[in-house]
Amino acid sequence: MDKLKPQPLMLPLAWMRGGTSKGLFLLQEALAACAPHPAERDRLLAQLLGSPDPYGKQINGLGGGYSSTSKVMLLARSQQADCDIDYWFGQVDVVSGRIDWSGNCGNLTAAIGPFALFNQMVTVQHDLYSQAASRQCVRLYCVNTAQRIDAQVALRDGQVHWQGVVGEDGVAQLPVLTAAGHDPTQGVAGVEVMLDFLQPAAEAPLLPTGRACDELSVPELGKLPVTLLQAGNPMVFVRAEKFGLKGKEMPEELAKQGKLLAKLEQVRALAAVKMGLAETASEASRVRPATPKLCLVAPPVTYRSSAGNEISRESVDILARMLSMGKPHHAIAGTASIALAVAAALPGTVVSDVARTLPGLATRIGHPSGITPVEAEVLQEAGQWVAKRVRLARSARLLMSGQTLVM
Repeated sequence: MDKLKPQPLMLPLAWMRGGTSKGLFLLQEALAACAPHPAERDRLLAQLLGSPDPYGKQINGLGGGYSSTSKVMLLARSQQADCDIDYWFGQVDVVSGRIDWSGNCGNLTAAIGPFALFNQMVTVQHDLYSQAASRQCVRLYCVNTAQRIDAQVALRDGQVHWQGVVGEDGVAQLPVLTAAGHDPTQGVAGVEVMLDFLQPAAEAPLLPTGRACDELSVPELGKLPVTLLQAGNPMVFVRAEKFGLKGKEMPEELAKQGKLLAKLEQVRALAAVKMGLAETASEASRVRPATPKLCLVAPPVTYRSSAGNEISRESVDILARMLSMGKPHHAIAGTASIALAVAAALPGTVVSDVARTLPGLATRIGHPSGITPVEAEVLQEAGQWVAKRVRLARSARLLMSGQTLVM
């Protein structure tokens, strides 16, 4: 008789860190079998993370209660002739559970290549001469943004090198476990991944308005200079000083300023309309909370990171304080750092006006957790500025792989 009872449906998934973000990784085909309709799919994904949650903690799910840990990646073998993996990124609002599928996550993108190799979605190419240490390129296609990204994944002995020590500011290096216990002289970060974001599709111009600097009419502020840019994700850049800030403020300081955050969301929503991403500002706030993203920029000054380390004025080229889903980011989104490096290389933007960037060198971005260097190759073609390639070094780690009960 027990065989007649309906059995719980188990869905395979992984929980992965990429850069300074964490998220759910699922195969699109397996998810579609459980939830074939988009609305049903979104409800299931939000539930797995623990949303909607009026308490904002996601205690009843895998999420961590803030935007960097409330994300999903859906993966499939690519339908593109020149790519290996297609993926869809979803930003899940912690409180409402609404998922914004309009953008990409540069940090979490770093985990896709290792995931694909580890799960044999892509075959490891063995080196005939040496398997001691090597890299393999996994060609990614972000369906949301129609962009190609090449991920160079570090291998060792023909396998993903999860025990790499190259990390990034904002991610703790964990002690190495040995037979004798912890080794305090070493730290494990994760597999090293080099991401090359290639020129996006022609339908997504670098400067949506055709101008390096625009003005938004913002109540109580008047005409506000902004740079609206599409690279990695749609972005809005504005000078921190326009809001009485120095650009070295920590997230917890900004989080206490409710009126400031409301005003910045107003700017972001108005920018979305200017970029043609929404009909009205209210629609942008309601339907596109994840994109465009907003970033405050300022000239370099010395400050202390959230880890207590001194970041000297000489070690950075620009300061950045970013908002994600209406809240201050603990570091900087990967896509925001990509767009910022591109904007720093473009004459006349609000970023290049304050950035100390030398041609041909990486832009060193000073954010709350430390420094992120990004290389951007920007040039003019037929009178239009294009970003041919933007390079970002990240690390990734498999945190959990298993099954979850579909409720």
